[in-house]
This record gives sequence, structure tokens and C-alpha cells, in this order.
Amino acid sequence: MGDDEKRNRAITARRQHLKSVMLQIAATELEKEESRKETEKQNYLAEHCAPLHIPSSMAEVQELCKQLHAKIDVAEEEKYDMEMKVQKSTKELEDMNQKLFDLRGKFKRPPLRRVRMSADAMLKALLGSKHKVCMDLRANLKQVKKEDTEKERDLRDVGDWRKNIEEKSGMEGRKKMFESES
Repeated sequence: MGDDEKRNRAITARRQHLKSVMLQIAATELEKEESRKETEKQNYLAEHCAPLHIPSSMAEVQELCKQLHAKIDVAEEEKYDMEMKVQKSTKELEDMNQKLFDLRGKFKRPPLRRVRMSADAMLKALLGSKHKVCMDLRANLKQVKKEDTEKERDLRDVGDWRKNIEEKSGMEGRKKMFESES
């Protein structure tokens, strides 16, 4: 057991040493990368942006403004061209993806959004604003007659409950009750 513990300690120490060496190397590489990026930036700025000298007379300032506006126009044109190229390529990608789905036989369902719209607004959107269509859904409903059930007929036949009690009161009422039962 003593040998295993010594071996594990040695392995752990070696790992930690390698880890610290790797971190030191990575730190120096990061510093080199940052300094390289900074020199590239300085070189690019020196190459593309000439040092600006501010003229003293008004005519020279106006000429400088005209030159700057011309450079801005060129940059805007390039930006517009790049945007159009990007839009064209994204459209081509979408078309290719759609063709790919069609060839595979799997169709991507577009996400559906819930739209709260009345029937009149929907017809107006479908038919256009020229057609004035009013759609009252309740006006087209059928009138349904209620069928009489037996209970309702019995209740109608019985009528007022006070009359029944008066008829059944006394001996005549009892006699009627016995006659109706038999």
C-alpha cells in the first residue's frame, strides 16, 4: 500500500507540474498574440489612413471636406454592394435548403402564429377593401322548435296545483282518487 500511495503522489505532482508549465506557455502565447494584433493594427492604420493635417485657410478646409465626403460615398457604395451580396447569398441558401427538404421528402412546417381577427376583418383581408361584406354569423342560424316532452305535457295538463287540491278535497275528491287508480 505504501508503494501505491507514493506512485499516486508522484503522478499527481507530475500532473500539477505539467499543468503549471502549460499555463505559463499559454500566457506567453497570449501576450505574443496581443502584441502581434497591435502591430497589425498599427500597420493597417499607417497604410490606409494617412496622417491628417489640418489646413489653415478656409478653402483648404472646404477641399478637405469634399475629399472626405467623396471617401464616405465610396465606402457607402461598398457597404451597399456587400449587403446586397449577403442578401443574395442568404436567399440562395434558403432556396437550396428548401430544395434539400423537398428532395428528402421532409417538409419543415412554418411556425404558426395566433391571430385574433373577426370574420368581417378576415373577409376584408381576403377579398380586399373593395368588397363590403358583413358577415353576421348569428343571423344565419336556423330556428329550432322545441319538442314537447311528456313531463312538460303532464305539467301543462295539471295546470294550477290549487285547483287539484280543491277537487280532491272532501269525499268527492277521495272517491275520484280511488276511481282514477282502479
